[in-house]
Amino acid sequence: MAVEDLVAWTDEFSGLIREFPLNDFVFLFYPLLCAVVGGIILYFTHTDYWDKPKRYTVPAPKKPDEFKVLDNPTVKVSGTTAIQCYNPATGQFLGFVNPSTPAGIDRAIAQAAAAQEKWAQTTFSERRKVLRSMLQHILDNQEQICQVSSMDSGKTMVDAQLGEIMVTAEKLQWTIKHGEKALRPSRRPTNLLMSYKKNTVHYEPLGVVAALVSWNYPFHNLVGPIISSIFAGNGVVVKVSEQTCWSAAYYTSIARGALVAHGHDPQLIQSVVCWPQTAGHLTSHPGISHLTFIGSRPVCHQVAASAAKSLIPVVAELGGKDAAVILDSAAPDLKRIVDILMRGTFQASGQNCIGIERIVAAPGVYDKLVSMLEPRVKALRLGLDKDVGAMVSDASFTRLEGLVDDAVAKGARLLAGGKRYTHPDHPKGFYFTPTLLVDVTPDMAIANEECFGPIMTILRAPSSSASDILSLANAPDFGLGSSVYGRDSDPVLKAVVRGIRAGGVAVNDFAVYYAVQLPFGGVGGSGYGRFAGEEGLRGLCNLKSICEDRFAWLGIRTAIPPPARYPIKDQGRGWRFTRGVVGLGYAITLREKIGALVDILRNM
Repeated sequence: MAVEDLVAWTDEFSGLIREFPLNDFVFLFYPLLCAVVGGIILYFTHTDYWDKPKRYTVPAPKKPDEFKVLDNPTVKVSGTTAIQCYNPATGQFLGFVNPSTPAGIDRAIAQAAAAQEKWAQTTFSERRKVLRSMLQHILDNQEQICQVSSMDSGKTMVDAQLGEIMVTAEKLQWTIKHGEKALRPSRRPTNLLMSYKKNTVHYEPLGVVAALVSWNYPFHNLVGPIISSIFAGNGVVVKVSEQTCWSAAYYTSIARGALVAHGHDPQLIQSVVCWPQTAGHLTSHPGISHLTFIGSRPVCHQVAASAAKSLIPVVAELGGKDAAVILDSAAPDLKRIVDILMRGTFQASGQNCIGIERIVAAPGVYDKLVSMLEPRVKALRLGLDKDVGAMVSDASFTRLEGLVDDAVAKGARLLAGGKRYTHPDHPKGFYFTPTLLVDVTPDMAIANEECFGPIMTILRAPSSSASDILSLANAPDFGLGSSVYGRDSDPVLKAVVRGIRAGGVAVNDFAVYYAVQLPFGGVGGSGYGRFAGEEGLRGLCNLKSICEDRFAWLGIRTAIPPPARYPIKDQGRGWRFTRGVVGLGYAITLREKIGALVDILRNM
């Protein structure tokens, strides 16, 4: 009967729809469509009229008057304590930068602290205005920013656009749109005994925070911590790497310029560069309230030990051995996946914290994948105007060649590259040939050590099962990022996504969790803590828990009852009374709660 009623109702409804005079309302279709599309565009691009960005100018870094190629490009030279800067792609001399001394670090922290006292009183609206102007400046000057990054780090303009501009613009836009929501006081639940209380958590500035950043993305790694730190109300000191310090003053001026444009003290933002032996003065400084470290595991041990002297909390991002897992169900999509694997492996010449370091392929797609990747890797050209740029120095070349040779000796097949490259036009540049190494096994060193170079390694999973694939993916003592490719409905895909040991997983894509400002960080040897997203912003705050009387206006406040009031007149009676209080609040059944209430009343 119910089915017949449903059929009858459906027929009746269909008849009403057919009789409805749709033609009378066709004229509304296009206006409604435009309103919906316009609303979507407005949501993602809206800025209040009075919050229009202010444009400002920043001088570009000064280039040497004479084009000079160094015989031995290196940051440390005899006869001076200054840091020598050069273009890793050409060996061109860029200039000298004087390193900060302990006294200079003290001054930077003191200046940031003085500016932060006033900045902490600004509203979120005022902070958004600063970030919006910074975003506008970056978009207006993105070509120059990329050119400077290319000169300082050796990456191509395309790699700079993706790794410097796009992710920085996203971080700015996310913080402008969602930062206040993340830092607004949040209400928290109460319990039966405390039902007359209201609870909130407030996110307050810490003071002056610091970031020690790596050299692979000199613009983004410097500006990223600045964005989060100042929006949270802090002052910030960023220690840049001596490998890419030539650009630091220019990039710092971009961030400071936004402050000046809105009438704020630019000393809120500080950048320093120093030799390793001086860095401990910053990492243990009592004027620093929080440290973000991006770098290697050995250096992190020193940073964490130094920070412990002043009990400074540390967030550590230490790179990874990220796996890209290709399942059998990904076979129809291999052409698209190969494009992603190439970008994920060779962007910035492989010097990418969440770059693809290993490809774990299921048996059903392994041979096809290798045959598709081999000609692509062999076709890659080296040079700033080609496909793959330079590495920041030749410090890792011997190690990388050793890892490749060791793998080949143990049975891996080298299909492309595997050694350093002397560029015919730039013989003093630091290039390593794009490398394809297949039949890699988990016992090989290259399957477990972070390469941080243009090396693609492929491992064949023993079977297509999730357990066998995960045994390879989770083998190294790293856990930063990962990616899994397969049919969305494939149960193996779901099992691998759940089981992979990493701080982030991109499903059928590469590293997109960073591009949408999800919390970023790793587990195991990849570090601890998170930056980016809500969690990253809140991590730069003092989380102040505030518990207040909900009905203070009625005079309802906590009062110590006589059985628990000092001096205690009767311990036995007092204990039975407090037992009743605990039972009333936490007993499981209603009967137990009533018994607890009786205890309270009997022992008042």
